[in-house]
Amino acid sequence: MSRTAPAPAPTPSPTPTGPVSAARAADQRMTRRQKLVLALLLGSQFMIAVDFSILNVALPVVGEGLGFSLAHLQWIATSFALAAAGFTLLFGRVADLVGRKNLFIGGMVVLGLSSALGGLATSPEVLLIARVLQGLATAAVTPAGLALLTTAFKEGPLRERALGLNGALMSAGFTAGAILGGLLTDLLSWRWAFFINVPVAALVVILAPSVITDSRPERRPRLDVPGAVTVTGGLLLLVLGLTQAGETGWTAPTTLASLAAGVALLIAFVRIEQRATAPLVPMHILKRRSVVWGNAAGLIAFVTETSLVFLLTLYLQEVLGYSALATGLAFGVLGVGTVVGGMLGGRAVGRFGNRRAIVLGGVVQAVATLSLVALGTSGSWIWLLLAATFVGGVGNMLMIVGFMVTATSGLPDEEQGRATGLATMTQQVGITLGIPVMSAIVTARTGAVTGPEAVLSGVSTAILVNSALVLVGALLAGYFLTERNRPAAAEG
Repeated sequence: MSRTAPAPAPTPSPTPTGPVSAARAADQRMTRRQKLVLALLLGSQFMIAVDFSILNVALPVVGEGLGFSLAHLQWIATSFALAAAGFTLLFGRVADLVGRKNLFIGGMVVLGLSSALGGLATSPEVLLIARVLQGLATAAVTPAGLALLTTAFKEGPLRERALGLNGALMSAGFTAGAILGGLLTDLLSWRWAFFINVPVAALVVILAPSVITDSRPERRPRLDVPGAVTVTGGLLLLVLGLTQAGETGWTAPTTLASLAAGVALLIAFVRIEQRATAPLVPMHILKRRSVVWGNAAGLIAFVTETSLVFLLTLYLQEVLGYSALATGLAFGVLGVGTVVGGMLGGRAVGRFGNRRAIVLGGVVQAVATLSLVALGTSGSWIWLLLAATFVGGVGNMLMIVGFMVTATSGLPDEEQGRATGLATMTQQVGITLGIPVMSAIVTARTGAVTGPEAVLSGVSTAILVNSALVLVGALLAGYFLTERNRPAAAEG
């Protein structure tokens, strides 16, 4: 009768105090330098976010002070958005060429100088030049800062936590900008909305050389000039067309021409990238599900939440009669929600995975947004608005953190500039795209009718579309992403 060898005794699993858990705990702790890098980079991103929204509530005052006509007032915001969205992808690649640290510091210098120029402006032309320069600085600083952040923290819990805090502070910055803009305009002058950037930018420029370690590819890459020209021109025309659509309508000749030319240039960009020896965005990156659907989820998240702020601004001021300052303060609750969502976002991604975090955040945001359809003309509805924006802010940030982790995961350090450039472009285009789309829906619903009831009807219709958009976007991203898109994966 044959005998079998005895089975080896099982190896005991490491205890919670054993070497495996100790190493895991060490991997989840930031070094002192990492904390300094995080504080500096997050501070600069927060400043960028504040800078984007700080003038929004002060636009009428700025226009009156410098002689802007009512029809041209929106260009104070649009000129910034055009430069920021149009040049982000290009600067994401330039960061790989000249060094992310160099581009980051150079962008902060331009941001500080252009802010001083804006504060000293005495004519519309000078102010618009300052806003364009601020947009260009944003297009340089944001992808370079994100690339420095992702290369400073390897994939895993630390990067998820860093990106969660980054998303929270950026979203909080948009809200803080509205509040701060109202306070500075009422208490001092709209010029301080520019001047406040100068000392912050100077501090970052002084500290960055000794705190940040540069990261760039080992071999100096070539710049894809045809690709850079077509994608920059395409994005500029696309954003311009979307902005004009909100102002003059979707069927206006200038709107259609800008959109058609923008789409044509972007199609040309894809064809150029397929043949280029050193493409601005290699096709293998665009073929990754994590990059495509991560950015799609991010686009939806930024389109819906920033446009919801616009819709609720109409509601608070045109229906409830709130002042600009009171409106900004009301959005403070949304800011708290985004901070909470950002703090939970990294943990949610680590526990549930990117896909589930995006779907969970999108569903929460969609349900909270849908509840706002019940808003009425009575002032007592403010409590529903505050509760819904808080919950929606939490959901939106879960979606954004999931997007950022997904879109930058599984890529080597030498491609982080491209990945973060794409992610930042998605963010800027989303911020710019949402308002004209929702504005067109409100206008189509209200027509020539004015008054609180008409505005409420238009806003409610746009809110319903907003809720449906975020729900469909999150579910589609969740369907096409797989669990292999978790942070530790190499490919999705």
